[in-house]
Amino acid sequence: MQMLYRAEITIQLKDGMLDPEGDTITRALMHLGYTVTSVRTAKKLLIELEADCKEDAAERVDEMCRRMLANPVIHNYSIEIR
Repeated sequence: MQMLYRAEITIQLKDGMLDPEGDTITRALMHLGYTVTSVRTAKKLLIELEADCKEDAAERVDEMCRRMLANPVIHNYSIEIR
């Protein structure tokens, strides 16, 4: 019997990759008087899927990330299954 799982995926740029959105946010915060060293942006995706077990759900979500959701050259990603 398949169960419903919720996957929380966080995708972010690898260290060393330029993050223009993060740089813009850093500058804006500094202009507002906040002292920040840097800001890095990330994208969070929530996916609901049916699978036989938690491990199967994690495997399928990892495949989704590798095939479409993240670019392995520039992104790191993490997956949490609930």
